Amino acid sequence: MSAEFRHIVRVAGTDIDGSKKLAYGLAKIRGLGVSLSNALIKACGLDPNLRFGYLTDADVQRIELALENPSAHGVPEWVLNRQKELESGRATNLVGANLTLAVKSDIELMKQMRSWKGVRHSLGLKVRGQRTKTTGRTGRTVGVRKKLVAAAAAEKKT
Repeated sequence: MSAEFRHIVRVAGTDIDGSKKLAYGLAKIRGLGVSLSNALIKACGLDPNLRFGYLTDADVQRIELALENPSAHGVPEWVLNRQKELESGRATNLVGANLTLAVKSDIELMKQMRSWKGVRHSLGLKVRGQRTKTTGRTGRTVGVRKKLVAAAAAEKKT
């Protein structure tokens, strides 16, 4: 354990607060949750109660290696965010910009296939079966013009 404390630690292209515990600090990386973070910490042989700022450079390197190929480090497949990739069929875990790019390409593929989800995405509607009668409305609101309504009512009376 390093004697010096770092307030910000950079892991996988993300700045992590050094005062957070390992699992919650790793969960700040896009594509990692607390469950996968705990599995990675266990695979790397680190103390889960350790604060991120006390990690050595070697520990950070070990975490980044485990992030690149979690299956090789004994992390179960059900924790990963891409269990069966379309191209390779392998289970991988994407993080950061790679995850964002993969999700966008998945949505574009659904749009090209004209699947139900793709049609909903292309129309800008809700995809997962939510109600759309009242929520999710876009466009201009229809308001009431009180002066015109009052003037029309006054004209009718006279």
